Amino acid sequence: MSEFSTLGIWVIILVIAVATYLIRLSFIHLFGRINQVPPRVKLVLKFVPPAVLAALVAPGLVTPSPDVAAMVIDDRLAAGIVAAAVAWWRGNILLTIGVGMAALWVLEFGPALVF
Repeated sequence: MSEFSTLGIWVIILVIAVATYLIRLSFIHLFGRINQVPPRVKLVLKFVPPAVLAALVAPGLVTPSPDVAAMVIDDRLAAGIVAAAVAWWRGNILLTIGVGMAALWVLEFGPALVF
C-alpha cells in the first residue's frame, strides 16, 4: 500500500473541492441561461425529493441479518410500515413522523414496560 505525503493529500482534497464546485456551478449557470424549464425536466425533478427521502430512510428500516425472520420481524420496519400507511391515508408529514415515532417507541419499549 502506497502512502501519500501531506502535500499530496491536500492536492487531492483541493482537486475534489474544485470539481464539486464546478459541477454545482455548471447547473446554476445552465439554469441561469434557460428562461423556462422544459416540462419534461419539471416532471423528472418532481420525483427527486421522494427518491432522496426513500434512499435515506429505506436502509434504516431493514436490519441486515443472516436470519430472514429477524429481518422481516423488525421493530423499525413495522413502525415504518405504520408511518407509510399514515402518510398514504392522511398525507400529513408531522402526523406521519409523530405516529411513526410513537409506533417505534411502543414496539421497542412497550413490552419492557408491561413485563
